[in-house]
Amino acid sequence: MRALVTGGAGFIGSHVAELLVARGDDVHILDNLSNGKRENVPAGATLHVGSITDAAFVHDLFAQVRPALVFHLAAQVSVIDSMKDMHDDLARNVGGGLNLLLACRANGQPKFVYSSTGGAIYGDPRPEELPVDEGYPANPLSPYGLSKHTLERYLGLEAMLHGQPYAVVRYSNVYGPRQDPHGEAGVVAIFTRKLLDGQVCTVFGDGEQTRDFVYVGDVARATVAAADAPAGEVFNVGTGREVSVNEVVAALRAAGGEIQVQYAPERPGEVKRISLDVAKAARVLGWRSEVEFRAGIQRTLDSFR
Repeated sequence: MRALVTGGAGFIGSHVAELLVARGDDVHILDNLSNGKRENVPAGATLHVGSITDAAFVHDLFAQVRPALVFHLAAQVSVIDSMKDMHDDLARNVGGGLNLLLACRANGQPKFVYSSTGGAIYGDPRPEELPVDEGYPANPLSPYGLSKHTLERYLGLEAMLHGQPYAVVRYSNVYGPRQDPHGEAGVVAIFTRKLLDGQVCTVFGDGEQTRDFVYVGDVARATVAAADAPAGEVFNVGTGREVSVNEVVAALRAAGGEIQVQYAPERPGEVKRISLDVAKAARVLGWRSEVEFRAGIQRTLDSFR
């Protein structure tokens, strides 16, 4: 099977590409290397350096590669950055995605697996509603959540009008090896790097805000499995368990020693509590997360050393 992975030199995308190579696929990676790294590209995969926002480049690449599967992971991934520059978030997360969909339409309509967000689409559910399933109303609190959900809607429209096959995987908060510790996204990676460098970690708010942290290897398995799902299906990918930021600090302290923490005012656009119901992924894909949180924290810390 010939597969194209956008963002395949990045954090999650490189893990997806590894699984595809391991099962014998002909893997092509599209990445502009703004966040991705050449060393993340697995042996056996072909890297094409370019941007999903360049419509002509995307069209030519699809005509050259003619993929049977497209895994779309390239994105602007920071809630905070989306608040600072909405135009950039829109151009990359919606405009770039539309370039890919139009290239699919012109090149045989390969199955399109879209990596969306469950952490930012559902807004701030009431505690008694957690964990939320795929039918929970979308209520993004940030441009990032809105742009990711918008491309989901475009996918549905493209399927209805032109028959494009697709599946959506809505990730909770992914962590693990290769996550960028220098951006705004990824509290586990940021705190891990600061711990190892002896720097102070900043917790925004009281630290009791929760996320559903899921290990990147588990996420990659779910993403690849979604390619075999019936067309038009949407899947939450998480653990169903809430973990507070204070618990992240405690897990890092247990795994790696003293961690220095300071508290600052909470930031706008970030949800207070979230966890995802993953029963559908278990039922349809036969997928469940396997890596327990503290074990995943230890693996992450070891990978940063």
